[in-house]
Order: sequence, then C-alpha cells, then structure tokens
Amino acid sequence: MGTEIYPVAVDLYFLPVTTRVPLKFGPETLTEVLCARVCLTVADGRGKHAQGWGETPLSVQWTWPSQLSYQDRCDAMQDFCRRLAQAWAGFTGRGHPLEVGYEFNESVLPRMLAELNRGRGTGREPMPWLAALVCCSAFDIALHDAYGRLLGCPAYETYDAAHMNADLAHFLKPAPGSKVSFVGRYPADFLRVPPARRLPAWHLVGGKDLLGAAELTGTEPRDGYPVLLPDWIERDGLTCLKVKLRGNDAAWDYDRLVQVGRIALEHKVLWLTSDFNCTVTDPAYVNEILDRLMQDQPRIYQMMLYVEQPFPYDLEANQIDVHSVSARKPLFMDESAHDWKLIRLGRELGWTGVALKTCKTQTGALLSLCWAKAHGMTLMVQDLTNPMLAQIPHCLLAAHAGTIMGVETNAMQFYPAASAPEEAVHPGLYRRRDGAVDLSSVRGPGFGYRLDEIKRQLPDNAASFSK
Repeated sequence: MGTEIYPVAVDLYFLPVTTRVPLKFGPETLTEVLCARVCLTVADGRGKHAQGWGETPLSVQWTWPSQLSYQDRCDAMQDFCRRLAQAWAGFTGRGHPLEVGYEFNESVLPRMLAELNRGRGTGREPMPWLAALVCCSAFDIALHDAYGRLLGCPAYETYDAAHMNADLAHFLKPAPGSKVSFVGRYPADFLRVPPARRLPAWHLVGGKDLLGAAELTGTEPRDGYPVLLPDWIERDGLTCLKVKLRGNDAAWDYDRLVQVGRIALEHKVLWLTSDFNCTVTDPAYVNEILDRLMQDQPRIYQMMLYVEQPFPYDLEANQIDVHSVSARKPLFMDESAHDWKLIRLGRELGWTGVALKTCKTQTGALLSLCWAKAHGMTLMVQDLTNPMLAQIPHCLLAAHAGTIMGVETNAMQFYPAASAPEEAVHPGLYRRRDGAVDLSSVRGPGFGYRLDEIKRQLPDNAASFSK
C-alpha cells in the first residue's frame, strides 16, 4: 500500500492578467483573465506535512460561453473557488492523489455545483460543469504536487503500483465489446518513458490576430514582441500553427485557412490544425471546407494534422455522428472531453482523438489519457493560454502523454510579461525557440516548479481555510 495523504489546509489567491492583444474565442473575445493559485497542505498517517501548488486561468469565455456579462460569470467562478477552498480543506478522503482527486470530483464537486446553481435563483443561467472543473483543477493539481513533495520525488513517478492503492479498474470501464482490461494496470503503463524534454510548440492564430502588414492600424502594442504572424514564425522558429475559426461563416473560415496556409508554406511551417470552438452543428459544414481545401489547396490540406472540436461541447445533449469528418482528418475532442465517460461516448460517435487539458484536473486528464490510449485514440495536450505556474504541469502532461505532435502553448503570445518571474527560472518554457519549448529546467519533487527560486510577490489577501 502506498503512502496515503489527506488535505488539511488551503490558501487561495487570485492573480489578474491583462492580454497585450485580444484573443477571440468563438463569438467572444478575451482581454483579461483571473488566475486562481492554490497552496494545498496535506498530511500523511504519521503526521508529516507538505505543501503543494496549483494554478489555472479562470478562462470565462472558454468555460462558460453565454450572453451573460463577463463580470457576472467571472464573479460566480471566483465565488465557487472560495467554496471549493473550504471544501478541500475539510475533505476527509485519503489515499493517493489520484484516488483522493477522483473521490472529490465524483462525489463532492457535482453536489457543490448543484448547490451553487440553486443559489443563483430561478431564471439565472447555471454555471456549466466545465467551469466547475476548471475552478477545481487548481486544487487538484496542488494535491498531486503536494504528494510528490511529501515523498521527495517527481509527481509522475508516483502513478504506479508501488504508490497507488487501487489499479485503473477502480476508476475506468472499457468500451462495451472491447478486449481492453484495466485490471492490474496503472497510469504509469500508459505514460511515455522517458518523458520528452523538448516539445514542438503550437502557435495559436486567433481570429483577431494580424496576418500581414496591410492589417496594421497603428494601435498595436509596441512592447518588443511580434504582432504579425510571419514575425512570430521567424522569431520563434515555429513549425505548427493552430487556426481559430468562426464555425458559422464558411466563407470566412475557408479564406482564413487559405491565408494562414499560404503564410505557413512561405515560411516553411510543417503543420496546421483548425479549431472551430464548438460553434458547428452540422458535420457537412466541416466536410465542405475540408473537401474544398483538398481539391483547391491540396498542399494546405496535407498540412492539416487534425481538426479540433467543431461541435457543441455538451456531447450528451448533442450526440452528432461525426464519422464523416474523422474519415477525412483525425477529429479531436476538446471541450467535450470532460472525463473518460464522455470520451467513450465520443468514440462511439466517431471522434478519433482527445485533446487533454490540466485545467480539467490532473486526475481527470490522467484517467482520460489512460482510457483513450487503451482504446487506440490519439492524444494532444491543449493550452488554456496558461501563464505563470499553470504552464509547468501543462507541459509536463504533454511530455509524459506521448502526443500526436508536441504541445499547444500560447501564453507568450497574449500575456508574456505576466510570467516574467517564472521565465527567469524556466527560460525554455516561457519562450519558444527553434519551434519548441524546453523542459530541462523542471526538476525536483512534485511538479518541479522550483518555487523557492521564483521571485513572485503574491497578494496578501489570500482566502485561508483549515480543518
């Protein structure tokens, strides 16, 4: 039996970040974000204590698309984080962090979300499950970090039989009719060994990003960072571009892909992907764009490595058969991939890959990874424009997952200055060089933050809770 831990105290901080240029998410635009940073203290059965840290951007526009004001949604998520801090501090579950995190996510989080939404009153829009997961992720990440720090080893070395009390069969069920078994198997059986130390970096081409000098207005930031896509490609040696599309304007989407594709070809970029951000309701919309690319722009079509989440993220309410899309290009779940059960449903509907995110909890990302790999699905690790500490577990997940191609990482595009203290310690993670990020500076217990070397002043108004 491995070492068992349980939470005993929580400190919660909120760190505001402003973008240097706007980031468009489907119909909404992000210009600021509030990051939740958590310090979680745990204890083991012998009374030994350790602190772990986790962080996630509360990306309101991505987690909670709505006609409600940004501030109303952000205030609700911030309030929910405070409730979660109290709940985590008082939680009595104990075990390996995967076991504790799973128990909290399965039993406590749904109840808390239901209570919050009842409290919002009749007629007020309920907070979605995705938003609740994002709020919870900072606490869950901190739990995994604390366990590694308590044992004095990297968190990714603890996902095996020597440290866990239950195998994957305790958490996961195979797809009906498959020959997959999780009995006697652990996350370590599905992780890349050794993990990658350098990862190809995907650059996000947002819907408002400037492609050429003719689009300049004179109002762009003059802060030493590129503004135009060709300048980003040349400065960072980029080889992978992710193109944000509208999903409700086929002509614009096609033209945008062609424009970016031509720039990519001119600058020797190797790979493209498209992200429709859940705005498409008919597979024919995507198929027609792909077929037109294949016929009229075959080189650009060949560069399309996969297609990301065109369809509504509430998969259970929108069970669209997508086999026709995945017959053309690999089709990756992102917003829909809340957990392995939804991935199982997605696979039945024709999805072929999964875009993992630490912002849906480290626990959930690991279990989704294992289920997807066991059933032959391809993996990516996608960004939530992760700054500061959030970048490190994000890149570690990609390094251990064995993705189809590197990792998406774009905080250095939209708010690079926000991560200056972390970049001083981990320069390879907060600037892309030769088209890649470098994890060689990440070392030590837990997630290897090297927090004592990072000179960041946290606000003095933390919300603190303890048993």
